[in-house]
Amino acid sequence: MKADGDSGTDRLAEVVRQAARDGRLPCARALELARELKVPPARVGEMADRLGIKIVACQLGCFR
Repeated sequence: MKADGDSGTDRLAEVVRQAARDGRLPCARALELARELKVPPARVGEMADRLGIKIVACQLGCFR
Protein backbone atom coordinates (compact mmCIF):
# COMPACT_ATOMS: atom_id res chain seq x y z
CA MET A 1 0.00 0.00 0.00
CA LYS A 2 1.39 3.38 -0.94
CA ALA A 3 1.21 6.03 1.73
CA ASP A 4 0.29 8.99 -0.46
CA GLY A 5 -2.41 11.55 0.21
CA ASP A 6 -4.41 12.00 3.38
CA SER A 7 -5.55 8.39 3.75
CA GLY A 8 -1.99 7.15 3.11
CA THR A 9 -0.61 9.60 5.65
CA ASP A 10 -3.23 8.52 8.16
CA ARG A 11 -2.38 4.86 7.51
CA LEU A 12 1.35 5.50 7.89
CA ALA A 13 0.74 7.36 11.16
CA GLU A 14 -1.37 4.51 12.50
CA VAL A 15 1.15 1.83 11.52
CA VAL A 16 4.06 3.75 13.06
CA ARG A 17 2.05 4.40 16.22
CA GLN A 18 1.16 0.71 16.56
CA ALA A 19 4.74 -0.45 15.95
CA ALA A 20 6.24 1.88 18.56
CA ARG A 21 6.65 0.84 22.18
CA ASP A 22 7.05 3.44 24.91
CA GLY A 23 7.63 6.17 22.31
CA ARG A 24 10.45 4.25 20.63
CA LEU A 25 10.70 2.40 17.33
CA PRO A 26 13.70 0.20 16.49
CA CYS A 27 15.43 1.09 13.24
CA ALA A 28 15.04 -2.44 11.88
CA ARG A 29 11.27 -2.25 12.39
CA ALA A 30 11.11 1.20 10.78
CA LEU A 31 12.90 -0.18 7.72
CA GLU A 32 10.47 -3.13 7.60
CA LEU A 33 7.53 -0.72 7.74
CA ALA A 34 8.97 1.28 4.86
CA ARG A 35 9.30 -1.88 2.75
CA GLU A 36 5.82 -3.12 3.68
CA LEU A 37 4.19 0.22 2.90
CA LYS A 38 6.37 0.87 -0.16
CA VAL A 39 7.53 4.27 1.07
CA PRO A 40 11.05 5.64 1.50
CA PRO A 41 12.56 5.04 4.96
CA ALA A 42 12.80 8.81 5.38
CA ARG A 43 9.01 9.01 5.19
CA VAL A 44 8.70 6.63 8.13
CA GLY A 45 11.30 8.68 10.02
CA GLU A 46 9.47 11.93 9.30
CA MET A 47 6.22 10.43 10.56
CA ALA A 48 7.92 9.14 13.69
CA ASP A 49 9.24 12.67 14.31
CA ARG A 50 5.76 14.15 13.82
CA LEU A 51 4.36 11.66 16.32
CA GLY A 52 7.14 12.26 18.86
CA ILE A 53 8.46 8.71 18.41
CA LYS A 54 12.20 8.18 18.62
CA ILE A 55 13.96 5.80 16.22
CA VAL A 56 16.39 3.71 18.28
CA ALA A 57 19.15 1.17 17.60
CA CYS A 58 19.79 2.76 14.22
CA GLN A 59 21.83 0.50 12.00
CA LEU A 60 22.58 2.63 8.94
CA GLY A 61 22.21 6.22 10.04
CA CYS A 62 18.99 6.53 8.02
CA PHE A 63 17.06 7.93 10.98
CA ARG A 64 18.18 10.69 13.30
